[in-house]
This record gives sequence, C-alpha cells and structure tokens, in this order.
Amino acid sequence: MKRWAKILLAVVGLVILAVVAIKLFVNANTFRPAIEKQLTTTLGRDVKVGNLSLSLFRGSLVSEGLTVADDPGFSAEPFLTAKEFRIGVSLQTLIFSRQLNLRSFQIESPQIRLIRAANGTWNFSSLGLVRASGAPTSGAASNGTPGSSKGSAPDIADLSVGSIVIQDGHAVIVGLPAHSKPIVYDRVNLTASDFSFRSQFPIGLHAILPSGGTVEVTGHVGPITRDDPASSPVDVQISAKRLDPVAAGILDPGAGVALLADADLHATSDGQTLNTSGTIRVQNLKLKPAATAASKPLDLTYRGTFRLKENAGQIEDASVKIGDAAIHVNGTYKSNAQDAEDPVLNLKLAGQSLSIDELQPLISAAAVRFPNGSVLKGGTVSMNMAITGHAKAAVIIGPIALDNVSLVGFDVGSKIHGIAALSGVKTGDTTNFRKLTVNVHITDAGVVADNIEAVIEGMGELSGSGTVSPTDQLDFNLTVKNAPSKGIAAKVGVGLLTTLNGSGSGSGNGSGVPIHVAGTSEEPYITADVGGAVGKKTKSITSIFGKKK
Repeated sequence: MKRWAKILLAVVGLVILAVVAIKLFVNANTFRPAIEKQLTTTLGRDVKVGNLSLSLFRGSLVSEGLTVADDPGFSAEPFLTAKEFRIGVSLQTLIFSRQLNLRSFQIESPQIRLIRAANGTWNFSSLGLVRASGAPTSGAASNGTPGSSKGSAPDIADLSVGSIVIQDGHAVIVGLPAHSKPIVYDRVNLTASDFSFRSQFPIGLHAILPSGGTVEVTGHVGPITRDDPASSPVDVQISAKRLDPVAAGILDPGAGVALLADADLHATSDGQTLNTSGTIRVQNLKLKPAATAASKPLDLTYRGTFRLKENAGQIEDASVKIGDAAIHVNGTYKSNAQDAEDPVLNLKLAGQSLSIDELQPLISAAAVRFPNGSVLKGGTVSMNMAITGHAKAAVIIGPIALDNVSLVGFDVGSKIHGIAALSGVKTGDTTNFRKLTVNVHITDAGVVADNIEAVIEGMGELSGSGTVSPTDQLDFNLTVKNAPSKGIAAKVGVGLLTTLNGSGSGSGNGSGVPIHVAGTSEEPYITADVGGAVGKKTKSITSIFGKKK
C-alpha cells in the first residue's frame, strides 16, 4: 500500500509541476492580440478582451473582461460588455505549437444593449458583416434597409466553434429616438451548438421577461444572410408564460391596452418571408385604461406572414372563440418608417351570431357602459367592421346588428321626458330589443351612428342617427313610429300615439314621435318632442284623450 501511495503522490506531483511549468512558459496574454483580431474580423465590430489566464483543467483561456463595440450608426456605447469571457481552445496546439484553435465561447453575466431605430432596424443587424474600407454602415443613420448600399457588397466572416454560451445575461432594449424608458430582460441564457456563419445551427434561449414571466425559444438558425444577418433563415418554437406585451415593449403603453398572455408559437423564415402560427391564451384583458379586466381568459389562434424586406405583413386569420361562434380578424399591415409602433392597418373584423352572454368578458374589457348600470343580456350580435389607417388613429367602419337582446336594469319608458311626464309611464326594468341595426364610424373624433333601425318591445319602431363625442356626450335624433297598444301606448293613451304616428288609420305612414337623446351613455337624457308633434295635428290634447262624461 505504501508503494502505491508513493506512486500516486509522485504522479500528482508531476501533474502539479507540469501545470506550473506550462503556466510559467505559456504566457496567455501573448494570444490576446490574435484573439481580438479574429473576433473583430468575424463580428465586423471592434472587440477588446481583458487580461488572459490559462485554465488547464477547463481547457480554456479566461479573460477578465470583454467589450464588443456597437454599430456606429446606432451608438458610441458598447453593444456588449462582460466581466468574464471563457475561450475554449485546443491545449495541445496551444502548448506545443503555440497556435490558437478556438472551440467554444462562454460569456458570463454580460450587459447587452439592443437598440431599435425608428425605421425598424436593430443594432445587431450588422453583426458579422465585413465591409470594404470606407463602405457605409447600415444603422439608424441610414435611410435605406440594412445591406442596401450600392457600395462594396458585405461578406460574412467565417467562424466555426462547437458552442457559444451566454449565461445570466442582462439585456436592455432601447428605441430611437428615445421616447420611453428602456425595457429590461434579465437572466438571459443562450446556447448555440456547432456554430457557423455559413451553416444552420441549433439554438436555445431562455429569459425572464420584464413583467416576471418567462420566454423560451428552441430551434435552428442559419446560414447567416450575408447582407442582413437579422433576416437569416430561422425555424423556432417560441413559448412565453405570463407575457405582459406592454412591459415587454410589444405594445405602446399609450394605447391603454393591458393583458397577460401565455403563447405557443411556431415561426419559420426563408430570409424573405416570416411565417408564424400558434395559440395565445389572454388573461386580465383591458382594451381601455378605465375598463374592468375580463373575468374569463380568451383563447386566440393566429396564422400570418411578414415580408421582411418590405416590412409588411398579412394576418391570414386571427380568431377568438366566443361560445359556438368566433370573432375573426384578417387583413394586412405595414410598418411605419417614422414610428415603428404605429403601423398602417387594413383589417377586417367579423363575427356572426355571437352570444351576448359569452361576450360579457370582452364587453367589460372594452369599458362599454350601459345606461344606469344596466346589463346587456341574451340574444346575439353580428358585425362586419373595416379597420384602416395608422394604428394610433385607426378608423373603424361597419354595420352592427343585435337580435332579441335585453337591456336589464334600464326603464326606457321612465326616461322619456315628455311622455312619462304626461302620465308617469313606466315600461318595467328591462328594455327588450327585438332587433337593432346600426352603421358606425369610429375615429379619434368620436362615434357617428347612422341608419339606426330598431324594434323595441312596448315602444315600437325606432329610427334615426346620432353621435358620441370623445368625452361620451350623446347627441341622437330619433323617431318612434307604430307604437303598439300595449306598454307605453296603453298607459299614455292609444289615441295620443296613434295621432302622433299618423292619421289613426293604422297605416304607419305618419311622421312619428321625435326623440332626442343627450347626456352620456351611463346617464342618458331622453326627450320626446310631444308638443311639436301635437302642434302639427288638428286635434288638441283634450280631444285626444276625449272629454270627461
């Protein structure tokens, strides 16, 4: 046993002596200029590494720092900085031939600065490009798309390594010009195996979202496109949990939309067209700042394409299931060169026979308010809307139709001043719409509603038009005709409404009862112009009711 112990100690001693000797005779810093030159050439950016040391047990050179410059068209600040950078090398060729054979890169806790210009280009778009001296860069200061210069054509530098690893990164996304606070992604972990600019390679990405959710990306990228690395072919699966699109910088905070989403998407690109499809579960949806969050989650399926060079896309179909029916959105959109967050839309939104009761979560999320806190129940709604113009000032036009819908908690009879005042009319606490059709035109200036046609139980046929201002002020001019002998007519007197509606022959050809609606959607003020209508008749109010006996 003592003999073997002595042999083991001797071997350990020799290993220690070898390690010490190698470190004494191999000065790792002598390789620093070569490493910086190769990485600078490969990335097309100025690269600086810190003091180097040799880690024999890990087979790597360890740098005390790393700095990668940004595209000068975007920023003078570094694109990436890190305190530790491990470079996997072949020890045999390093020690005996004093040659660098790079095998892997591992960057620890880097600070990464991602910048998006107003024209939609990113500062990482030019990574890997090698241009002739004096050739213009393609950054935020460029008026064209990346790589569109007619100067010397760029080329992709070649680099092949077994793996590239980024651990515990901290990524900050900034927009140009800066108009909101930067968006931060923490614990960014990225792996790329069998990496080469000239071939496809597998990747994996995991990061903590700004709202505390997570995103995971797996798939393949490459080969890297020579004139625009950002448009390189991809085939990836994206999974996001508790994604807050506003906090993540996907949606403009000024839009007033809020939600949390779990998404599973598949994205493929050939470098020209990006195809996406998948499912999204939306929770706590708010479409307006003052809205109540939707009480139930909404499930959305999506399929679309995006033409990378044109910065334009098409939504082939995006649908939200509503009971046994669905709301469908399709159409096109195009990026706005002046404001990447304000694309130009040309969309269609349609839904047929949608259950009002199933729509309640969306009604709450859209902050739709009904008179006196009443609730819309039962029946169905159909719509066929066009959404056009810039997203921040979109114009929405189209017809809406309701069938057999009840407004529970609203007594329309008691709210009509001029009829109710005559005899205390009350139609009960529910207003039943047998049908209601209207054409709406919605802009930032408010809502214009025309071609209103309705049949209201106990009241008759209603028609007209009106507007709703941005401050929710109502201005509607309507006419009630063909009132039945029940409800309002029975209580006020059949003779009154018969006279106002026409000659009393039941032909329904009279001018009807003019009604004006003012106030707000929550507190409407409805006035019937009984005096004006009666003044046009030859009978007096007394003759309408008949003389007392």
